[in-house]
Amino acid sequence: MNPQVASAVDRMGISAGDLILQLGFDTADCDNELSEAIATKTGSPLLSSDSQEVVDGVILWWREDDGDLVDELVDALTFLTEDGDIWVMNPKMGLPGHTSPSDIQDAAPTAGLTQTISFVATSQWTATRLVPRKSKK
Repeated sequence: MNPQVASAVDRMGISAGDLILQLGFDTADCDNELSEAIATKTGSPLLSSDSQEVVDGVILWWREDDGDLVDELVDALTFLTEDGDIWVMNPKMGLPGHTSPSDIQDAAPTAGLTQTISFVATSQWTATRLVPRKSKK
């Protein structure tokens, strides 16, 4: 396995036994090796949008022309456990489909999420971690 991919899966905090939903995946332009590495780490295949499972994490492959990011994030939240993460996978700057980091940062609070970290996950994709905002009691 590519060391960068293995490192990305570790940085994403994905563990054995986690259920991960993958949205926006397209074999034509997504990183198959990263998806396979996540599935290997969890020990189960990644779930698709037709799943009805509550999941520990969501991998959202997002490109500039994919529509409304806020709507997609809100939809992703319906699958997520209370302490789960949404990882927005965005093409790196200069590649087709790149979305400005500020667009992701602006969409997060509208969807009820907080951005925590971003890092270069693979040679063509940047990962941005979004977590649900905690309600104040």
